[in-house]
Amino acid sequence: MGSFDKVYQPKISDISTGDHQVKGKWKKEIFKNDNPVILELGCGKGEYSVGLAGRFPGNNYIGVDIKGARMWRGAKTADEQKLPNVGFIRTRIEFINSFFTTDEIDEIWITFPDPHSGPKNSNKRLTSPWFLNIYRQFLKNNGIVHLKTDNTELYNYTKNTVTGNELEILFATNDLYCDNIKAETDSPAPEKGLSSSGKRKVIPDDILSIRTHYESLFLKKGLKINYISFRLNKDKVIKNAASKANRE
Repeated sequence: MGSFDKVYQPKISDISTGDHQVKGKWKKEIFKNDNPVILELGCGKGEYSVGLAGRFPGNNYIGVDIKGARMWRGAKTADEQKLPNVGFIRTRIEFINSFFTTDEIDEIWITFPDPHSGPKNSNKRLTSPWFLNIYRQFLKNNGIVHLKTDNTELYNYTKNTVTGNELEILFATNDLYCDNIKAETDSPAPEKGLSSSGKRKVIPDDILSIRTHYESLFLKKGLKINYISFRLNKDKVIKNAASKANRE
């Protein structure tokens, strides 16, 4: 993948004890614009990063995954489509803080990550307090975090963590593609496009139309897709509040 533009594959030894050279340089030196930077964690083949980059040229997108063979497909597609607003990082997500400085990221997508089933593995989930506190270091205050998953345990765990820490939920559903999507919100003030009753569809169709490889497989099997988006407060330390979800 070294021949593709904006693709970074550092050695773990180079970032486990220090920062990568791209940290703090994404807008000015890499994308060369001042547009929002949106991160996709566990991007796989990069369908979301590439799909969103094509639909929203006014944003910059970065896909992150440890498996280079899958990420190669996304990098190649971005190259073929000549998309200047998408890049990729091959790394383990626990080292993600080595690549971004304070307030450098505007939004995060987490698409079909390993659910790490079972309460003993909950701290490995990408929506665990440990990871959320890492994201707080480089995500802008009240930046939006999105999760899409076929795993109900992970969805319940995430929702319980969010509500337990009194974070603002923008949208939550355990069946994203049903005919009558109903929003669930714990926010006292409705978001733009969301009725006070929380019943109005608020996810744009152009985002719903982007489906990852695994998402398409899950849907063919008749599995429901869970989705939640919420705001991450930079000043609030996220604590473990998911014990209820683990029992469900």
